[in-house]
Amino acid sequence: MTKAGFVAVLGRPNVGKSTLVNQLVGAKVSITAASPNTTRHAIRGILTEGDTQIILVDTPGLHRPRTTLGGRLNETARSAADGVDVILAVIEASAPIGPGDRHVIETMLGHGRGPKGPKLYVVVNKMDKPGREAVAAQLLAASQAVDEIAAEANLQEAAERVEYLPVSAKTGEGAAALLVLLTAAMPESHFLFPDEEVSDVPEAMWVAELVREQLIRKTKQELPHSIHCRVSEFEWPHVTVEILVERESQKGMVIGKGGQLLKDVGIAARRQLPEGMYLELRVRVEPGWQKRDDVLDRFGY
Repeated sequence: MTKAGFVAVLGRPNVGKSTLVNQLVGAKVSITAASPNTTRHAIRGILTEGDTQIILVDTPGLHRPRTTLGGRLNETARSAADGVDVILAVIEASAPIGPGDRHVIETMLGHGRGPKGPKLYVVVNKMDKPGREAVAAQLLAASQAVDEIAAEANLQEAAERVEYLPVSAKTGEGAAALLVLLTAAMPESHFLFPDEEVSDVPEAMWVAELVREQLIRKTKQELPHSIHCRVSEFEWPHVTVEILVERESQKGMVIGKGGQLLKDVGIAARRQLPEGMYLELRVRVEPGWQKRDDVLDRFGY
């Protein structure tokens, strides 16, 4: 009998959710960057080994929203935890457990209520940064935070089922132990995806995300929230990606002096695309798109 199920990966921005999903799947299925809210959709990474298929759902970072887009990203993350078999609440090993982490833990517990609720794990990520004593202290702090939040929200039953483990999404340390737990938690089921698939992301979306990843990395903290990328033309081998910003001044920042930044983005993105694919980048202004419901609907948020 085969087994298959879903694992929702929750956390505040920048705790390493996408890196963890990529590490567990063994392939790049989610883009990564040091800027908050790099992930904007629920991205499914698929790991099939033997008779078990694990579908890991990478989610946007839960945060205090300042725009309509931010509110929609939070809703995407929360809804990804509905009806899953496992929920991972990811926190950092070397950062204090703050309000954002507590909100993530409360979200996990809320979705884990009931005797037949999903398996619940608090994953302390980036264990490669601090020493062993610091990691142990963070595991204890996480357990105390779970108990406090459960008492406040009357979620003690769910809290009693929470397990804790440290990992390093970057180095892979602890990933094998986590996979053992996830494999054991999968219910009996036929495979939900072909066993050769590692992601359900459409190719056009993947290309657009690769471009956005490079833009985020090269513009640092200046523009990430204001950038949206989408494929406007896709006829092999030619692909055109539109880069949308909110203001005319941002358009110049994306293009760069003499077009150099945009050229660098194209070069970096092409390195990850299939051989022979021709990538064209265009930049245009979509005023205030993060706060406009009509545009967000059109962009699929």
